Amino acid sequence: MKTIQSLSGALALAVSLAAAAQTKWDMPTPYPATNFHTENIVQFATDVEKATGGKLKITVHPGASLFKAPEIKRAVQGGQAQVGEILISGYSNEDPIFGLDSVPFLATSYAESARLWKVSRKAVEDRFAKQGMVVLYAVPWPPQGIYSTKPLNSAADMKGLKLRAYNPMISRIAELAGAQPVTIQAAELAQAMATGAVNANITSGATGYDTKAWEVVKNYYDTQAWLPKNIIFANKKAFDALDKPSQDALRKAAADAETRGWKVSEEKTAYYLGELKKNGMNVAPPSAQLKADFQKIGQTITAEWLKTAGPDGKAIIDAFRK
Repeated sequence: MKTIQSLSGALALAVSLAAAAQTKWDMPTPYPATNFHTENIVQFATDVEKATGGKLKITVHPGASLFKAPEIKRAVQGGQAQVGEILISGYSNEDPIFGLDSVPFLATSYAESARLWKVSRKAVEDRFAKQGMVVLYAVPWPPQGIYSTKPLNSAADMKGLKLRAYNPMISRIAELAGAQPVTIQAAELAQAMATGAVNANITSGATGYDTKAWEVVKNYYDTQAWLPKNIIFANKKAFDALDKPSQDALRKAAADAETRGWKVSEEKTAYYLGELKKNGMNVAPPSAQLKADFQKIGQTITAEWLKTAGPDGKAIIDAFRK
């Protein structure tokens, strides 16, 4: 009997020590569980747990269920969550470098977007480090187009439209086109479109698919204006508290997630547009006039961005254009 008690006591102690040795991280994300970014993150979390032998467990909280999208960066910075995902361009008012990937018509393909990330990554990492955070990886959305309840043949047709703006760049586009910018988070977009709170929206085929845009809007213009990125990042204190093997495993899983995420994003672009068409949407390239108008708006915003971004911004653009 004593032997059995000793064994069960030893087993309980072993279980207790294992539980104590496991580090648990919470990861808020803004998008639905079925979104390709979230699916990639879940795989990332699985890879981390496996590579660390269970020492680091990341619990993913999709759909803005733990923190709303605008709260995630602050939550990770303050240690309320240990790791998170944000759309980096949403913070371009905080620092213009954060809005670089959403300068209209600067980088409009996956190859150009990858090159832009390569030359700007250190600048983004340095800024996160100063705020007590560690950049783990980044994955782009498919190229951005415009959804509209009415046909658009030129930028003049956007006058008076309530345009959903997920970053300051889109707010500026709205101003230049005579539209009204409206801030709506991705999780609330379907309802906003259904109620008429917004009647135009610049985003990707992925978001249109997630929100079943075809139920409330019939026109999608594939302008391929830019490829905004989501940044996945960790609280630096939480990262530094991990042992070296766990840090290395986290970095390796992040690198794999970045490679995988870029590949999936590009592969699913045609699928998303196909689904919009299949569900009755008019999916078309922009007219020559609308494209010319958007490019002119892009030139204005690029010049404005360069003024605010200073020497760091100029150096990145110069490196990108080499």
